[in-house]
Amino acid sequence: MKGSNDMAKKDIDWSNIGFGYMKTDKRYVSNYKDGSWDEGTLTGDDTVVISECAAVLQYAQTIFEGLKAYTTVDGRVVCFRPDLNAERMEDSAKRLEMPTFPKDRFVDAVVKTVQANIDYVPPYGSGATLYLRPYMFGSDAVIGVKPATEYQFRLFCTPVGPYFKGGVKPITIRISDFDRAAPHGTGHIKAGLNYAMSLHAIVDAHNQGFDENMYLDAATRTKVEETGGANFLFVTKDNKIVTPKSDSILPSITRRSLMVVAKDYLGLEVEQREVLFEEVPEFVECGLCSTAAVISPVGCINDHGKEIKFANGCTEMGPVIKKLRDTLTGIQMGQIGAPDGWIKEIK
Repeated sequence: MKGSNDMAKKDIDWSNIGFGYMKTDKRYVSNYKDGSWDEGTLTGDDTVVISECAAVLQYAQTIFEGLKAYTTVDGRVVCFRPDLNAERMEDSAKRLEMPTFPKDRFVDAVVKTVQANIDYVPPYGSGATLYLRPYMFGSDAVIGVKPATEYQFRLFCTPVGPYFKGGVKPITIRISDFDRAAPHGTGHIKAGLNYAMSLHAIVDAHNQGFDENMYLDAATRTKVEETGGANFLFVTKDNKIVTPKSDSILPSITRRSLMVVAKDYLGLEVEQREVLFEEVPEFVECGLCSTAAVISPVGCINDHGKEIKFANGCTEMGPVIKKLRDTLTGIQMGQIGAPDGWIKEIK
């Protein structure tokens, strides 16, 4: 299916676009009013018009998701597990007292938006993908502290370049003195307010020469939680995969998928449990799981000047994390058979 601009693919230098926003032809919009969602529509208008007193502006009542569409080795355009993004967005909506956007309609909006912008889906082998951003916010005027009564669900897309320019190199992270999420708070949902809280911490980390923050649990500061935008995955000396368990960690779809890959494709033992920070030096590999990067190797963790260096992965990606990454990207790109329901083809 061709989009309205047949020249779009030819006009973009896919190998040189960055990880940023580029306006595309269409986006999906649906409004919630008087207790129900309207039928939704595609529009060419990329602006959002809301009240100056909108709940999203006053009390940060907004949630979002992130997923990708890409071209497989055999030329199909597909998305990866959009049903899980739909489910996670439902959980986020419930926690912020927002109406849920139905799962089937969410997946349909993904399909419609990709179809309408098909010329912006990068070709196979370019390293680029079409990033999809579904989001929802309170749109009507709220001055007292309470949920909005009207909401807007939107989904736009933008082509993005490879997350790693020049290859995947291990990053250096630090132990943050800031907390990402409170116990019994909103760390387990994808709400804008969580990311606003992390901005100062990540800017400070970058200013200090670090790539990311490792957040410990806010209550005891003894357990590993996550970074500002990714889940941790560790590898033990005997090749067991260990990932932290906590009620204040966002359930990464990439991390959950990698755990299936580790167990069912690579035959590795997988364990999700509380991970004490004092255990971290015993692991041989460490990775960060996210939609954007799939899995980023961590080479070094700085704990207030004291360095933890991983036996595998200080200068190059460790062998187990490399195998996990190659297998998952192989599944996504159609080079390796996918589990049932993982790949949504855009026809």
